Amino acid sequence: MSTQSALLKVMSDAARKAARGLNRDFGELAELQVAKKAPADFVSAADLKAEQVLFEALTKARPGYSFHGEERGLIEGTDKTHTWLVDPLDGTTNFLHAIPHFAINIALQREGAVVAAVTHNPVTNELFWAEKGKGCFLNDKRLRVAARSRLEESVLATGIPFLGHGQHGRFLKELHQITQKVAGVRRFGAAALDLAWVAAGRFDGFWERDLKPWDLAAGLLLVTEAGGKVTDADGGDDILGSGGVCAANLEIHPLLLSRLDAAR
Repeated sequence: MSTQSALLKVMSDAARKAARGLNRDFGELAELQVAKKAPADFVSAADLKAEQVLFEALTKARPGYSFHGEERGLIEGTDKTHTWLVDPLDGTTNFLHAIPHFAINIALQREGAVVAAVTHNPVTNELFWAEKGKGCFLNDKRLRVAARSRLEESVLATGIPFLGHGQHGRFLKELHQITQKVAGVRRFGAAALDLAWVAAGRFDGFWERDLKPWDLAAGLLLVTEAGGKVTDADGGDDILGSGGVCAANLEIHPLLLSRLDAAR
């Protein structure tokens, strides 16, 4: 069993509170889909509502911390050393299509380093969480990355660049290099959950480019605290700055990076 610190409890409570609204909206959206209405505005409203809930809960619990959310941008607080990085709905396209695979993402940066993370899938009620130096957990169960050491046995996750995002040519080269060597590649459409699933040992590795800091911040701590390794997609340290990520266990990570390198 695991006991959350006061900080993690604040983050988990905020995520669960926002999840209640998203679950309600998700149920309504499934009905809207059947009616063939255009639900894009509905989803952006759900997104904004969830971020408002998170903003209010986190700001009340830790007044003065800065807040950097996907929807409202950066709101600077009086405490310059702490910043919340928040994505209220990662996997918007899944949500829009009534696919039950999306997440609320909360990370806390202290002097630029991510020190606490929560990734929560409201539909499955899976709450992944980690605090720097204290391990990674799913609800109350300790997590470790998978133990596989060969690409041939590995299932990897990625994201495919879509309309107006990323470089399709580069992605197709990388996919070509990797699919020849692995047991499978999955594309589930929520980077936050891809990283959480690497931490849980469900995926053996994950790579993607052109992501935002709030997509990545929580997941990089989850994977690291579960015993894995995370770099940017070129092997460097500036993950949040580059927007690229390569995450896996210690054995698979260099093998995955070498395939990405071969795609240049």
